Amino acid sequence: MSALIPTPAARRAPIRMFVALLALFTVLPWLLTAIGLGVNLATEVLIIALFAMSYNILLGTTGLASFGHAAFFGSGAYAVGILQRYGLNGIVISLAAAIAAGLVASLFVGLLVRKKRGIYFGLLTLSFGQMFYIVALRWDELTGGETGLTGLKRPAPFGLDLSSHINFYYFTLAIFMVALWLIWRITNSPFGSLLTAIKSNEVRTQYLGYDTALYKLAAIVISGSFSGLAGGLYAWFQYAAYPQNLFWIESGNIVILTLLGGGLSSFFGPILGAAVFVGAQDLISGYTQHWMFFFGLIFIVVVTTFPNGLPEAFSKFVASARRRFGRTARETVISAQSSSRYGAGQ
Repeated sequence: MSALIPTPAARRAPIRMFVALLALFTVLPWLLTAIGLGVNLATEVLIIALFAMSYNILLGTTGLASFGHAAFFGSGAYAVGILQRYGLNGIVISLAAAIAAGLVASLFVGLLVRKKRGIYFGLLTLSFGQMFYIVALRWDELTGGETGLTGLKRPAPFGLDLSSHINFYYFTLAIFMVALWLIWRITNSPFGSLLTAIKSNEVRTQYLGYDTALYKLAAIVISGSFSGLAGGLYAWFQYAAYPQNLFWIESGNIVILTLLGGGLSSFFGPILGAAVFVGAQDLISGYTQHWMFFFGLIFIVVVTTFPNGLPEAFSKFVASARRRFGRTARETVISAQSSSRYGAGQ
């Protein structure tokens, strides 16, 4: 029983990780600017990382592979855009609307897919995601149709000018860290443990007396709400809300980067996946328009070689380096001892 109780070191590990992430993201804009990449790249990493972390509530924690998650992300973006179109651009009302839009959209989808499993769940979420995309594409009066809602402005809460890239970055960082802490608390609560049980064996969890469909619905709604928040921030980031924000390719991208970062086995993995994905998109697209082809090759190599993504690749590299270093050190010591004995014999 004592083995199930986390040790003090294990309890402090997430705290150290949060502190390390905060320190890294605090200096990230300056590091990127120093190498000529700019603040906007850092901001996009934060927003996509928040989207990935929200998606991983389904994929990594509950074991539900949603292929239409961009519907919730795009709903949050359009909520901010539509409010601004009608003259509402307050920071609180806009973010609340983005969260509410993600919540309502995910509740609608969740009620219809909560009893499905496996490929059926994935295909249904893909279909509903495309339905949201078609609505945004055709409802010109509300969504702007193919051109979307452009010319959005960022609010200025408490006199803070968010049109400044660096100000908007740290504003996004503050929201990201709060959201990350909330997601951590959710996934490491008794509720999160039950979601993990559903991932391990849903039928057995049902036999224990739990309404797994209800818990899956709750996971979808929570995930959709955080995705809507990320979408609202993204609307301000790109000064627009586009139908492409709801397209299936966006849903596929979030699945890819979550797997690449090791989201199935690591809570913080999707953050790494988002950083690699956004960074690769920025760097490779500077050389070719077909950047996704080359990123796809990287993804295939990593996932087929290391099923748990980049963290597994890194840990194996470190272990290999340690073994090689230890072997070299032992050989050096043995060689020195042999030389010493040989010299003494002379």
